[in-house]
Amino acid sequence: MEVYLDNSATTKAMPEVVDIIRKVMLEDYGNPSSMHIKGVDAENYIRMTGEIIAATLKCSPKNILYTSGGTESDNLALIGVAEAMVRRGKHIITTQIEHPAVLETCEHLSKIGYEITYLPVNEQGIVNLDIFRKSLRPDTILVSVMHTNNEIGAVQPVEEIGKIIREVNPDTFFHVDAVQGYGKCRINPKSCGIDLMSVSAHKLHGPKGVGFLYMSDRVRLKPIIFGGGQQKGMRSGTENVPGIAGMGKAIEILNKTLDEDIAAERELKSYAVNKLKDMEGIKINGYNDGESAPHIISISIEDVRAEVMLHALEDKGIYVSSGSACASNKPAISATLKAIDVDKKLLDSTIRISMSPFTTKQEIDYTIESMEELIPKLRKYVRK
Repeated sequence: MEVYLDNSATTKAMPEVVDIIRKVMLEDYGNPSSMHIKGVDAENYIRMTGEIIAATLKCSPKNILYTSGGTESDNLALIGVAEAMVRRGKHIITTQIEHPAVLETCEHLSKIGYEITYLPVNEQGIVNLDIFRKSLRPDTILVSVMHTNNEIGAVQPVEEIGKIIREVNPDTFFHVDAVQGYGKCRINPKSCGIDLMSVSAHKLHGPKGVGFLYMSDRVRLKPIIFGGGQQKGMRSGTENVPGIAGMGKAIEILNKTLDEDIAAERELKSYAVNKLKDMEGIKINGYNDGESAPHIISISIEDVRAEVMLHALEDKGIYVSSGSACASNKPAISATLKAIDVDKKLLDSTIRISMSPFTTKQEIDYTIESMEELIPKLRKYVRK
Protein backbone atom coordinates (compact mmCIF):
# COMPACT_ATOMS: atom_id res chain seq x y z
CA MET A 1 0.00 0.00 0.00
CA GLU A 2 1.36 3.45 -0.95
CA VAL A 3 0.32 6.38 1.24
CA TYR A 4 1.40 9.89 0.28
CA LEU A 5 1.17 12.25 3.25
CA ASP A 6 3.57 14.99 2.15
CA ASN A 7 1.06 17.21 0.37
CA SER A 8 2.45 20.39 1.93
CA ALA A 9 5.66 19.73 0.01
CA THR A 10 3.87 19.08 -3.26
CA THR A 11 0.74 17.40 -4.58
CA LYS A 12 -0.05 14.91 -7.29
CA ALA A 13 -1.43 16.66 -10.38
CA MET A 14 -5.03 15.86 -11.24
CA PRO A 15 -5.60 13.95 -14.50
CA GLU A 16 -7.59 16.87 -15.91
CA VAL A 17 -4.62 19.15 -15.22
CA VAL A 18 -2.26 16.81 -17.07
CA ASP A 19 -4.71 16.66 -19.99
CA ILE A 20 -4.94 20.42 -20.46
CA ILE A 21 -1.16 20.87 -20.13
CA ARG A 22 -0.64 18.23 -22.80
CA LYS A 23 -3.18 19.92 -25.07
CA VAL A 24 -1.53 23.32 -24.72
CA MET A 25 1.95 21.93 -25.34
CA LEU A 26 0.97 19.87 -28.39
CA GLU A 27 -1.86 21.88 -29.97
CA ASP A 28 -2.23 25.41 -28.56
CA TYR A 29 1.50 26.06 -28.25
CA GLY A 30 1.64 29.59 -29.61
CA ASN A 31 3.37 32.51 -27.92
CA PRO A 32 0.65 34.59 -26.22
CA SER A 33 2.34 37.76 -27.47
CA SER A 34 1.99 36.67 -31.13
CA MET A 35 -0.78 38.32 -33.11
CA HIS A 36 -1.83 35.27 -35.17
CA ILE A 37 -4.48 32.77 -34.13
CA LYS A 38 -2.01 30.50 -32.33
CA GLY A 39 -1.02 33.43 -30.17
CA VAL A 40 -4.65 34.36 -29.56
CA ASP A 41 -5.47 30.79 -28.51
CA ALA A 42 -2.58 30.84 -26.03
CA GLU A 43 -3.65 34.24 -24.68
CA ASN A 44 -7.14 32.84 -24.09
CA TYR A 45 -5.78 30.31 -21.58
CA ILE A 46 -4.15 33.14 -19.66
CA ARG A 47 -7.37 35.14 -19.70
CA MET A 48 -9.55 32.19 -18.66
CA THR A 49 -7.28 31.28 -15.75
CA GLY A 50 -7.34 34.90 -14.59
CA GLU A 51 -11.12 34.80 -14.54
CA ILE A 52 -11.14 31.50 -12.61
CA ILE A 53 -8.75 32.83 -9.96
CA ALA A 54 -10.52 36.19 -9.73
CA ALA A 55 -13.84 34.46 -9.06
CA THR A 56 -12.36 32.64 -6.05
CA LEU A 57 -10.94 35.87 -4.63
CA LYS A 58 -13.84 38.17 -5.54
CA CYS A 59 -11.52 40.48 -7.43
CA SER A 60 -10.78 41.46 -11.02
CA PRO A 61 -8.48 39.40 -13.30
CA LYS A 62 -6.29 42.50 -13.61
CA ASN A 63 -5.33 41.96 -9.96
CA ILE A 64 -3.61 38.67 -10.84
CA LEU A 65 0.08 38.53 -11.81
CA TYR A 66 1.46 35.16 -12.94
CA THR A 67 4.80 34.04 -11.50
CA SER A 68 6.93 30.91 -11.29
CA GLY A 69 5.48 30.04 -7.89
CA GLY A 70 5.36 31.00 -4.23
CA THR A 71 9.02 31.92 -3.86
CA GLU A 72 9.00 34.39 -6.72
CA SER A 73 5.68 35.83 -5.57
CA ASP A 74 7.06 36.39 -2.06
CA ASN A 75 10.27 37.93 -3.40
CA LEU A 76 8.41 40.24 -5.75
CA ALA A 77 5.98 41.36 -3.04
CA LEU A 78 8.68 42.19 -0.49
CA ILE A 79 11.40 43.59 -2.74
CA GLY A 80 8.91 45.27 -5.06
CA VAL A 81 7.21 47.16 -2.22
CA ALA A 82 10.51 47.94 -0.46
CA GLU A 83 11.98 49.54 -3.56
CA ALA A 84 8.79 51.36 -4.51
CA MET A 85 8.23 52.77 -0.99
CA VAL A 86 11.83 53.47 0.03
CA ARG A 87 11.24 57.23 0.26
CA ARG A 88 8.37 56.76 2.69
CA GLY A 89 10.09 54.35 5.06
CA LYS A 90 12.30 51.33 5.54
CA HIS A 91 10.51 49.41 8.27
CA ILE A 92 9.03 45.96 7.58
CA ILE A 93 7.17 43.67 9.98
CA THR A 94 7.01 39.88 9.63
CA THR A 95 6.92 36.87 11.98
CA GLN A 96 9.49 34.40 13.29
CA ILE A 97 7.78 31.46 11.57
CA GLU A 98 7.61 32.58 7.95
CA HIS A 99 8.68 30.46 5.00
CA PRO A 100 12.34 30.86 3.96
CA ALA A 101 11.12 32.68 0.83
CA VAL A 102 10.06 35.51 3.14
CA LEU A 103 12.69 35.22 5.87
CA GLU A 104 15.61 35.07 3.44
CA THR A 105 14.20 38.00 1.48
CA CYS A 106 13.88 40.00 4.70
CA GLU A 107 17.47 39.11 5.54
CA HIS A 108 18.53 40.44 2.12
CA LEU A 109 16.60 43.67 2.69
CA SER A 110 18.12 44.11 6.15
CA LYS A 111 21.59 43.99 4.59
CA ILE A 112 20.76 46.90 2.30
CA GLY A 113 19.37 49.18 4.98
CA TYR A 114 15.85 48.07 5.83
CA GLU A 115 14.79 47.44 9.44
CA ILE A 116 12.91 44.19 10.04
CA THR A 117 10.74 43.44 13.08
CA TYR A 118 10.18 39.71 13.64
CA LEU A 119 7.02 39.11 15.68
CA PRO A 120 7.07 36.25 18.23
CA VAL A 121 4.30 33.65 18.34
CA ASN A 122 2.62 31.62 21.07
CA GLU A 123 2.69 27.81 21.47
CA GLN A 124 0.03 27.48 18.76
CA GLY A 125 2.15 29.58 16.40
CA ILE A 126 -0.16 32.61 16.50
CA VAL A 127 1.05 36.21 16.67
CA ASN A 128 0.03 38.45 19.57
CA LEU A 129 -2.14 41.21 18.13
CA ASP A 130 -1.27 43.69 20.90
CA ILE A 131 2.45 43.27 20.18
CA PHE A 132 1.74 43.63 16.48
CA ARG A 133 -0.22 46.84 16.99
CA LYS A 134 2.61 48.34 19.05
CA SER A 135 5.14 47.34 16.36
CA LEU A 136 3.45 49.42 13.65
CA ARG A 137 5.18 52.76 13.05
CA PRO A 138 4.71 55.74 10.73
CA ASP A 139 7.61 54.45 8.61
CA THR A 140 6.28 50.86 8.39
CA ILE A 141 5.88 50.25 4.67
CA LEU A 142 5.02 46.54 4.68
CA VAL A 143 3.65 43.77 6.88
CA SER A 144 4.21 40.20 5.67
CA VAL A 145 2.41 37.44 7.56
CA MET A 146 1.93 33.85 6.46
CA HIS A 147 -1.71 32.74 6.28
CA THR A 148 -1.05 29.08 7.14
CA ASN A 149 2.25 27.83 8.49
CA ASN A 150 3.67 25.06 6.34
CA GLU A 151 5.14 23.08 9.26
CA ILE A 152 2.55 23.14 12.04
CA GLY A 153 -0.58 24.42 10.29
CA ALA A 154 -1.06 27.54 12.43
CA VAL A 155 -3.55 29.91 10.81
CA GLN A 156 -2.90 33.58 11.50
CA PRO A 157 -5.74 36.05 12.23
CA VAL A 158 -5.16 37.85 8.93
CA GLU A 159 -8.51 39.65 9.01
CA GLU A 160 -7.73 41.16 12.42
CA ILE A 161 -4.20 42.04 11.30
CA GLY A 162 -5.58 43.80 8.23
CA LYS A 163 -8.03 45.72 10.39
CA ILE A 164 -5.27 46.90 12.73
CA ILE A 165 -3.18 48.08 9.79
CA ARG A 166 -6.11 50.11 8.45
CA GLU A 167 -6.67 51.65 11.90
CA VAL A 168 -3.04 52.46 12.79
CA ASN A 169 -1.29 53.10 9.48
CA PRO A 170 -3.47 52.62 6.37
CA ASP A 171 -0.51 53.49 4.12
CA THR A 172 1.20 50.24 5.12
CA PHE A 173 0.90 47.42 2.59
CA PHE A 174 -0.18 43.97 3.79
CA HIS A 175 1.34 40.87 2.17
CA VAL A 176 0.11 37.36 2.93
CA ASP A 177 1.94 34.19 1.94
CA ALA A 178 -1.08 31.98 1.23
CA VAL A 179 0.78 29.08 -0.38
CA GLN A 180 -0.58 26.70 2.29
CA GLY A 181 -3.86 28.55 2.79
CA TYR A 182 -5.32 29.20 -0.65
CA GLY A 183 -7.30 26.17 -1.79
CA LYS A 184 -7.57 24.94 1.81
CA CYS A 185 -9.95 27.66 2.98
CA ARG A 186 -11.89 30.63 1.63
CA ILE A 187 -9.83 33.83 1.47
CA ASN A 188 -11.29 37.21 0.55
CA PRO A 189 -8.35 39.64 0.18
CA LYS A 190 -10.50 42.76 0.11
CA SER A 191 -12.40 41.99 3.32
CA CYS A 192 -9.12 41.05 5.05
CA GLY A 193 -7.33 44.18 3.88
CA ILE A 194 -4.75 42.11 1.98
CA ASP A 195 -2.80 44.05 -0.65
CA LEU A 196 -0.56 41.24 -1.90
CA MET A 197 -1.02 37.47 -1.69
CA SER A 198 1.29 34.67 -2.87
CA VAL A 199 0.04 31.33 -4.23
CA SER A 200 1.75 28.29 -5.80
CA ALA A 201 0.00 25.82 -8.13
CA HIS A 202 1.85 22.66 -7.15
CA LYS A 203 0.34 22.81 -3.65
CA LEU A 204 -3.10 22.63 -5.30
CA HIS A 205 -2.76 19.52 -7.49
CA GLY A 206 -1.52 21.73 -10.31
CA PRO A 207 1.89 21.84 -12.03
CA LYS A 208 5.20 22.91 -10.52
CA GLY A 209 6.88 26.11 -11.64
CA VAL A 210 3.83 28.37 -11.76
CA GLY A 211 1.86 30.49 -9.31
CA PHE A 212 0.45 33.96 -8.95
CA LEU A 213 0.63 37.12 -6.91
CA TYR A 214 -2.63 38.88 -6.10
CA MET A 215 -2.19 42.66 -6.03
CA SER A 216 -4.85 45.11 -4.90
CA ASP A 217 -5.59 48.17 -7.03
CA ARG A 218 -3.53 50.44 -4.81
CA VAL A 219 -0.31 48.42 -5.05
CA ARG A 220 2.60 49.83 -7.01
CA LEU A 221 5.63 47.57 -7.25
CA LYS A 222 9.08 47.88 -8.73
CA PRO A 223 9.56 44.79 -10.95
CA ILE A 224 12.45 42.44 -10.24
CA ILE A 225 12.44 40.74 -13.68
CA PHE A 226 13.02 42.84 -16.80
CA GLY A 227 12.68 42.09 -20.48
CA GLY A 228 9.92 42.17 -23.07
CA GLY A 229 7.36 43.95 -20.93
CA GLN A 230 4.82 41.12 -20.58
CA GLN A 231 2.14 41.46 -17.89
CA LYS A 232 2.22 45.25 -18.17
CA GLY A 233 5.94 45.26 -17.47
CA MET A 234 5.48 43.88 -13.98
CA ARG A 235 6.93 40.46 -14.79
CA SER A 236 8.66 40.22 -18.14
CA GLY A 237 9.20 36.92 -19.95
CA THR A 238 6.97 34.74 -22.10
CA GLU A 239 4.18 33.44 -19.91
CA ASN A 240 4.19 29.76 -18.93
CA VAL A 241 0.94 29.03 -20.77
CA PRO A 242 0.81 25.26 -20.11
CA GLY A 243 1.47 25.86 -16.41
CA ILE A 244 -1.04 28.70 -16.19
CA ALA A 245 -3.70 26.61 -17.93
CA GLY A 246 -3.00 23.69 -15.61
CA MET A 247 -3.18 25.93 -12.56
CA GLY A 248 -6.51 27.31 -13.73
CA LYS A 249 -7.94 23.84 -14.23
CA ALA A 250 -6.79 22.70 -10.76
CA ILE A 251 -8.30 25.75 -9.08
CA GLU A 252 -11.54 25.38 -11.04
CA ILE A 253 -11.93 21.75 -9.94
CA LEU A 254 -10.95 22.30 -6.30
CA ASN A 255 -13.21 25.30 -5.90
CA LYS A 256 -16.31 23.29 -6.83
CA THR A 257 -16.04 21.11 -3.71
CA LEU A 258 -13.85 23.28 -1.47
CA ASP A 259 -16.25 23.57 1.47
CA GLU A 260 -16.95 19.83 1.48
CA ASP A 261 -13.24 19.06 1.17
CA ILE A 262 -12.37 21.35 4.08
CA ALA A 263 -14.96 19.67 6.31
CA ALA A 264 -13.78 16.19 5.33
CA GLU A 265 -10.09 17.00 5.88
CA ARG A 266 -10.82 18.62 9.24
CA GLU A 267 -12.77 15.56 10.36
CA LEU A 268 -9.96 13.25 9.21
CA LYS A 269 -7.37 15.40 10.98
CA SER A 270 -9.32 15.27 14.26
CA TYR A 271 -9.61 11.52 13.88
CA ALA A 272 -5.86 11.17 13.34
CA VAL A 273 -4.92 13.52 16.17
CA ASN A 274 -7.14 11.70 18.66
CA LYS A 275 -5.50 8.40 17.76
CA LEU A 276 -2.00 9.84 17.90
CA LYS A 277 -2.62 11.42 21.32
CA ASP A 278 -3.19 7.96 22.75
CA MET A 279 0.34 6.90 21.81
CA GLU A 280 3.06 7.14 24.44
CA GLY A 281 5.62 9.90 24.02
CA ILE A 282 3.80 11.72 21.24
CA LYS A 283 3.28 15.50 21.16
CA ILE A 284 1.12 17.32 18.61
CA ASN A 285 2.53 20.76 17.82
CA GLY A 286 0.43 23.85 17.16
CA TYR A 287 -2.84 21.94 17.15
CA ASN A 288 -5.93 24.03 17.75
CA ASP A 289 -9.06 22.04 16.95
CA GLY A 290 -11.18 23.84 14.36
CA GLU A 291 -8.73 26.74 14.12
CA SER A 292 -5.52 25.30 12.70
CA ALA A 293 -5.20 24.19 9.07
CA PRO A 294 -7.32 21.16 8.15
CA HIS A 295 -4.51 19.31 6.38
CA ILE A 296 -1.30 19.61 8.47
CA ILE A 297 -0.29 17.64 11.59
CA SER A 298 3.08 18.21 13.28
CA ILE A 299 4.14 15.28 15.46
CA SER A 300 7.08 15.12 17.87
CA ILE A 301 8.11 11.59 18.87
CA GLU A 302 10.20 11.15 22.00
CA ASP A 303 13.48 9.26 21.52
CA VAL A 304 13.08 8.78 17.76
CA ARG A 305 14.89 11.03 15.31
CA ALA A 306 12.71 12.44 12.54
CA GLU A 307 14.94 11.19 9.75
CA VAL A 308 14.90 7.66 11.16
CA MET A 309 11.09 7.71 11.47
CA LEU A 310 10.72 9.09 7.97
CA HIS A 311 12.75 6.30 6.38
CA ALA A 312 11.14 3.60 8.52
CA LEU A 313 7.72 4.74 7.28
CA GLU A 314 9.08 4.98 3.75
CA ASP A 315 9.97 1.28 3.92
CA LYS A 316 6.27 0.65 4.47
CA GLY A 317 5.25 2.81 1.51
CA ILE A 318 4.28 5.82 3.65
CA TYR A 319 5.67 9.22 2.69
CA VAL A 320 5.81 12.01 5.28
CA SER A 321 8.14 14.95 5.88
CA SER A 322 10.67 15.87 8.54
CA GLY A 323 9.93 19.58 8.03
CA SER A 324 9.68 22.16 5.28
CA ALA A 325 10.69 20.61 1.95
CA CYS A 326 12.00 23.99 0.81
CA ALA A 327 14.51 24.00 3.68
CA SER A 328 15.34 20.30 3.72
CA ASN A 329 18.78 20.87 2.23
CA LYS A 330 19.75 22.91 5.27
CA PRO A 331 20.77 21.09 8.47
CA ALA A 332 19.53 23.84 10.81
CA ILE A 333 16.75 23.07 13.29
CA SER A 334 13.32 24.44 12.33
CA ALA A 335 12.87 28.10 13.27
CA THR A 336 9.14 27.44 13.59
CA LEU A 337 9.56 24.70 16.18
CA LYS A 338 11.97 26.86 18.18
CA ALA A 339 9.60 29.82 17.99
CA ILE A 340 6.69 27.83 19.48
CA ASP A 341 9.02 26.61 22.26
CA VAL A 342 9.10 22.91 21.43
CA ASP A 343 11.26 21.01 23.93
CA LYS A 344 14.89 20.93 22.75
CA LYS A 345 15.01 17.15 22.88
CA LEU A 346 12.09 17.02 20.40
CA LEU A 347 13.42 19.51 17.85
CA ASP A 348 15.03 16.83 15.69
CA SER A 349 12.28 14.30 16.45
CA THR A 350 9.41 15.99 14.61
CA ILE A 351 7.65 14.80 11.47
CA ARG A 352 4.86 16.37 9.46
CA ILE A 353 1.82 14.63 8.04
CA SER A 354 0.05 16.70 5.39
CA MET A 355 -3.14 15.45 3.78
CA SER A 356 -5.15 16.32 0.68
CA PRO A 357 -8.81 16.01 -0.32
CA PHE A 358 -7.89 12.58 -1.68
CA THR A 359 -6.46 11.21 1.59
CA THR A 360 -8.57 8.36 3.00
CA LYS A 361 -9.33 7.09 6.49
CA GLN A 362 -7.82 3.75 5.47
CA GLU A 363 -4.53 5.49 4.69
CA ILE A 364 -4.51 7.27 8.04
CA ASP A 365 -5.27 4.02 9.87
CA TYR A 366 -2.43 2.25 8.06
CA THR A 367 -0.03 5.07 8.90
CA ILE A 368 -0.90 5.14 12.59
CA GLU A 369 -0.79 1.36 12.86
CA SER A 370 2.65 1.44 11.25
CA MET A 371 3.83 4.09 13.71
CA GLU A 372 2.53 2.06 16.64
CA GLU A 373 4.55 -0.88 15.38
CA LEU A 374 7.72 1.05 14.52
CA ILE A 375 8.16 3.51 17.39
CA PRO A 376 8.83 0.95 20.19
CA LYS A 377 11.38 -0.81 17.94
CA LEU A 378 13.13 2.43 16.99
CA ARG A 379 13.29 3.61 20.61
CA LYS A 380 15.40 0.58 21.47
CA TYR A 381 18.20 2.01 19.37
CA VAL A 382 18.11 5.56 20.70
CA ARG A 383 21.45 6.98 21.83
CA LYS A 384 21.42 7.66 25.58
